[in-house]
Amino acid sequence: MSAGAPAANLAARFGVSPSRRRKDRVARGAILAATILALIPLVLIVYYLLKKGLGAWSSDFFTTDPTGNTFFRNSNIGGVKSAILGTVEMVGLASAIAIPLGVGVAVWLVEYGKSGWYAKTVRFFVDVLTGVPSIVFGLFIYIVLIIGTGSSFAGYKGSLALSLLMLPVVIRSAEVILVLVPAGLRESALALGAPRWRVILRIVLPTALPGMITGVLLAVARAAGETAPLLFTAGSPKQTTSDLSAFMNSLPVQIYNDVTSPTTAVVNRAWGAALTLVTLILLLNLIARLISRRSRLA
Repeated sequence: MSAGAPAANLAARFGVSPSRRRKDRVARGAILAATILALIPLVLIVYYLLKKGLGAWSSDFFTTDPTGNTFFRNSNIGGVKSAILGTVEMVGLASAIAIPLGVGVAVWLVEYGKSGWYAKTVRFFVDVLTGVPSIVFGLFIYIVLIIGTGSSFAGYKGSLALSLLMLPVVIRSAEVILVLVPAGLRESALALGAPRWRVILRIVLPTALPGMITGVLLAVARAAGETAPLLFTAGSPKQTTSDLSAFMNSLPVQIYNDVTSPTTAVVNRAWGAALTLVTLILLLNLIARLISRRSRLA
């Protein structure tokens, strides 16, 4: 028997049959078609935002506050300066509340809670909060901190409503990423005599940081685009303010108020504000990715 016979037998035994190749091509084609189908709405949304929103952008659009002159075609309607600063301030405060608390709960669930009944109860309520409509969080803050105390709207109350919205997203996403950290890393550090808290701070959290940033950004993006909680908590003033205890404007509320206007210029301002909101979230994602990449290289 020739020397090439064993190789030919192996190729015939372990080679890919024509039927499997056809199935592979069909599966690849189906995946490609599904991907294109999923991208079509995204591309159309981005295209329409750019088409309608770029026309509203100007230097005055970002440097002036909206005015009350919105019923006359030739009047000065102003820009969205107060809405941009209000969104940044309220989402920033909400993130400062929700992210440390959410990551702390996730660390406890993974490192200490494990599968006890108390941890299962916490996970159950976190899952329930994940599916609660955003308007419920706004109504909760409205009833407790506005009606209950007899006070008025305020920026920090909007931040509290947004933090409640962000909290379950941060907890669940951080927990999933922390579970994926190899147990060998923890065991190696513990075997060297490091206390558990140091292992968590120096080994577990840095390893999980890139994935956790993705979950945190999802929570921040969701909070930045919510309108209902802010309608009941922060109000919609026109002037710029940095006082979180006063009424505070935001991009989602500005868009909500402008898009229903009968004046074309005001509706165009709503499109410009929507494009601004998407751009802010994109910049936030890029900055966070850059930070996570540098920390991973370090």
